[in-house]
Amino acid sequence: MDEKILGNEKISRLFIKYSIPAIISMVLSGSQIMIDGMFVGNYIGSNALASVNIVLPFVELSLAVSFIITFGALSIIGRNLGAGKVQTAQNTFKTATYIIVIFAIVYGLAGIFNAESIGRILGADASLLEGVSTYLRTISYFLVFYPLMIITGFADRIIGKPQLYLYGTLTTLSVNISLDYILIKEYGLGLKGAAIATGISYLMGLLVTIRPMLNKKHTINVFAGTFDKSTIGPMLYNGASEGIGAGAAALAVYLFNLEFMLRVGPSGVAAFTMISYVVRLGMHIIFGIADGISPIVSYNYGHEKYNRVKEVMQHGLASGAVIGGMVFIVLIFGGESLANMFGKGDTSVVQLASKGSVIYAFAFLVNSFNVIYSIYFTALGNAKASALIAFSRGFIWIVVGIKVWPALFGMTGVWMTVPVAELLTLLLVMYLARKNPLHEHENEKVAYSYS
Repeated sequence: MDEKILGNEKISRLFIKYSIPAIISMVLSGSQIMIDGMFVGNYIGSNALASVNIVLPFVELSLAVSFIITFGALSIIGRNLGAGKVQTAQNTFKTATYIIVIFAIVYGLAGIFNAESIGRILGADASLLEGVSTYLRTISYFLVFYPLMIITGFADRIIGKPQLYLYGTLTTLSVNISLDYILIKEYGLGLKGAAIATGISYLMGLLVTIRPMLNKKHTINVFAGTFDKSTIGPMLYNGASEGIGAGAAALAVYLFNLEFMLRVGPSGVAAFTMISYVVRLGMHIIFGIADGISPIVSYNYGHEKYNRVKEVMQHGLASGAVIGGMVFIVLIFGGESLANMFGKGDTSVVQLASKGSVIYAFAFLVNSFNVIYSIYFTALGNAKASALIAFSRGFIWIVVGIKVWPALFGMTGVWMTVPVAELLTLLLVMYLARKNPLHEHENEKVAYSYS
């Protein structure tokens, strides 16, 4: 597809062309997490569901590092290819791939040989430690595959094969569901089977996304370029905001797990996990919208077509608000039914989850604005503003809130931490949007910062 359409084609058509595939990919990814949870909750039990959620921050921390490297590298690669600096682009991809592989292997080895110690740090008590250790140790063998699937899948877009990441996601979903059924339901392998199913599914997805990278005819491939340490600094800077967002998600899950273990025990973590699966699916759709409008925003901003930037933002914010409203309604009125999907028969856990969903639902009235504006500022090259939003909604108000609100309102306070964090972040977003209006740049030469 000729990139010039980004500046000329009707915005509504561009929005559909770019957002729909991104949304589908994100929905498939979120669906995989949900379906995995259904198998674990219904065939192994609520404690197993809690064990998986205890391990989640460990896995998401590895993804946070991978996102920093991947998105930072791709920003440099894209700009250098556009400027005709092919060697720098190839060196950046080679360097990013090396760093991801080395990090993932070291991180995975730490999980394999220190599973019990890490499990205790993550908040597992005596009733969960065995399950947590089993799942963490097993998933650690496969940790390198998902980060590699991400960097190769996104690099496929640069060489004109954007559909491969969608195909890779479809592959992981179908393989994960099939292996969950075989290993958990049929063979009764429990949490070890769940981890193996997830790990192998990402290996299969990687085999789809890596194929173009193994072809020397493509400008970007695993054979071209050399390791170049001078690209590491700019890479980390450009990917910082995405890394903060992923790291914040890991921190939030960790803090909530600790709080639920303290107040309710494993049943509280299981209830939080049930709601989290639905919440993640909703957030994946919103992230898909943001991911879809990002190239449209950056291209038109770079060409000083500010009215088109405003128009695509209007489409994105309106769509995000609609999705957020739908998730709000589902959580308000369908919390109990949703919880039963992950642990039917465990009445106390289901009731706790359904009550929590009513409070958590209010986060979706505002969080789409926060997510879309964060990606918007990244697309404009304003990494600081994007990082501030991610830091606010994921670190500051979560850390403060989890200490303050439960102390004042008990379990209600635990559930209201995220909605309050999103509301306070919206105030920051409104300030940043007013401080950086597009009309201020109408007479300026657009510049992007990459170092």
